[in-house]
Amino acid sequence: MTLPYELFVSLKYLRSKRKQRFISVITLLSIIGVMVGVMTLIIVLSVMSGFEKEVRTRILDINAHIFVLSLKGPISEYQKLMNRVKQEPGIIGVAPFIYSQVMVKSDQNVSGAVLRGVEVESISKVSNLPKILKAGKIESLNTSELKHGQMLPCLIMGQELAKNLGVWVGDVVSVISPFGVITPLGQIPKVKQFLVSGIFASDMYEYDSSLIYISLPQAQQFLDLKEAVTGLEVKIDEIFKAREFARTLQNKLGFPFWTRNWIDMNKSLFSALKLEKTTMFLILILIIVVAALNIGSSLIMMVMEKVRDIAILKTMGSTDKDIMKIFIYQGLIIGFLGTVLGVIGGISICLLLKEYHFIQLPQDVYYISTLPVELRWGDIIAITIGAITLSFLATIHPARQAARLDPVEALRYE
Repeated sequence: MTLPYELFVSLKYLRSKRKQRFISVITLLSIIGVMVGVMTLIIVLSVMSGFEKEVRTRILDINAHIFVLSLKGPISEYQKLMNRVKQEPGIIGVAPFIYSQVMVKSDQNVSGAVLRGVEVESISKVSNLPKILKAGKIESLNTSELKHGQMLPCLIMGQELAKNLGVWVGDVVSVISPFGVITPLGQIPKVKQFLVSGIFASDMYEYDSSLIYISLPQAQQFLDLKEAVTGLEVKIDEIFKAREFARTLQNKLGFPFWTRNWIDMNKSLFSALKLEKTTMFLILILIIVVAALNIGSSLIMMVMEKVRDIAILKTMGSTDKDIMKIFIYQGLIIGFLGTVLGVIGGISICLLLKEYHFIQLPQDVYYISTLPVELRWGDIIAITIGAITLSFLATIHPARQAARLDPVEALRYE
């Protein structure tokens, strides 16, 4: 199979030793520029995609996909509601929960916290809490242990909250509810002691520094809810359809029930991440634009250097279209080489970052502790097509200038 002569001439021009070495340097810089641009785009977009995925995973480790609540407050006959919800197709698990703001006090410190009462038997159906425990077992919530001469119920708290309070498994903390009891002296907060029986680490600072879990019966007793719960947690099989599923579920349940879904609850966070990703893409693609302009510059100088060659080719029968192809092929070869090298370099660095966590992040600022990376082939393909397209666009003007060259005028001064 023989190469088209236009492509053969393009390759010959790239390989030949030119009199003007400056053009060769610009060509090399153009390749490096495209390579750096493509590589940077792949790394940055992969890190931002990984960050989005990690944050989503951390959120769904703790939270269910959909929450069913009541406009009238606590739900009394929640078992009947659970049976109705379970009948809907696409539901993996349903579990009751209780939610309340509390204070947690230890001998060393005091901190605000979010108390969640959960049913031990069903919590694993809607969240990954049992899998992210660093110490203790989820079953301990249903038990009481003897400490300081009294039987204390158990709780599980986040790792960062435990550090702030200076406690660990086996220590005793006091949980203070703002909804206290009425006495002749007025309303006073309700205080109850718990034994720390487990520590979880979701690797998301917001949750690890604020959440505590107790059993559902203990939460009902502590908050005087009797047999009621705050709502139901629902897990579905298609997480990205949570908004539509929640709307359908709310319509079927009717008043006074209403639903929330994990997408809308974290809408501002994921919208910000999407905006940042789009902005970074637009900013970093300018690197490739600059490299493409270098390709155009090198081709313009190439045309000026090869005036005699172009004139001879035209006198031998080459058409304007053939001359355009020569320089378009040359620009595309430069862009293709830079793009391939950039893709290889970008993927290689991403795989290294994914395998070896070189960069550590402060959790209280970035939610997670390490730099996450997720390679998405859709992003890589889009970057590749974009880089080659920009390289092609940069060749059009120089190629037209070469095609318009008059061979008689070009040879007159040779």
